[in-house]
Amino acid sequence: MLFLFSGTVAWAQSSIVTPKPPRPFPEVDHVVIISLDGMRPDRMLYANMPVVRSVLAKGAYTFWARTTAVAVTLPSHVSMLTAVTPRKHGITWNSDDLPFLETVYPGKPTVMEMARRAGYSTAMAAGKTKFSTLAKPGTVQFLSLPPKGGEGNAFTVEAAEKIIREHRPDLMFIHFPDVDAAGHRYGWDSPEQLEAIERTDQDLQRIFAALASAGIAEHTVVIITADHGGAGKFHGPDDPRSRHIPWIIAGPHVRPGDLTRDEDLVVSTEDTCATACYLLGLSQLPYFDGKPVLAAFENPPAP
Repeated sequence: MLFLFSGTVAWAQSSIVTPKPPRPFPEVDHVVIISLDGMRPDRMLYANMPVVRSVLAKGAYTFWARTTAVAVTLPSHVSMLTAVTPRKHGITWNSDDLPFLETVYPGKPTVMEMARRAGYSTAMAAGKTKFSTLAKPGTVQFLSLPPKGGEGNAFTVEAAEKIIREHRPDLMFIHFPDVDAAGHRYGWDSPEQLEAIERTDQDLQRIFAALASAGIAEHTVVIITADHGGAGKFHGPDDPRSRHIPWIIAGPHVRPGDLTRDEDLVVSTEDTCATACYLLGLSQLPYFDGKPVLAAFENPPAP
């Protein structure tokens, strides 16, 4: 498996001949999932984030969503993109320095793999090298991962802009790591992390501008979420300060407002994959732990 870390890798997959499935909202042609690594909900609300505020004004949201019980980066992101808990997908470690001879991929397909099988184009721009675990060959057509030492938002946003403008993928996953990095270095209560949060908001503006310049903004549903929060300089298992994450969705057919209006609804990170599958007309597989967040949409057809 070869990566060109400084740019975009296109994976050829000539075997895909399946026509795209019917979608619940035919005018939704694109889905973008954006993860703000380490973004604790109260820190997001405290920060000056005008872009996020504008998305909240027209989107559906909850600041009481939950990530995996382990609340660490790699297992939680795999759950976000496979709709299952770490016990099922098998990625239970977090280090990119584990002594594996070859990259280990999840035991369940990611939403990128499921979308690719259905004939959709897929992309990923991530700010941490270890996200190669999510890039099983043949599942991500347009891929950008940083080299060692080059991890950060700057790499992600430049790569994502290029992919969106040149390829307009049907499904894209974007990962911004700087909030997490600042939390570990300075603390989740620190001015330095607050600055990283506000810079990340500016990076989000660049993503929305790229969608607009590519001519696909009006046909795109965007989900903004996180893998975990944190406290002090760490995050860890079953700590509510680590487990609570934001979950925001905006785009065509989204019903604006706070999702806690439904007292029985608690959004989980596994629901992100299930919701993306729903929008793309992909099956809700029987082993999924997540489910589509139908309360986020106006008059949603049944999955």
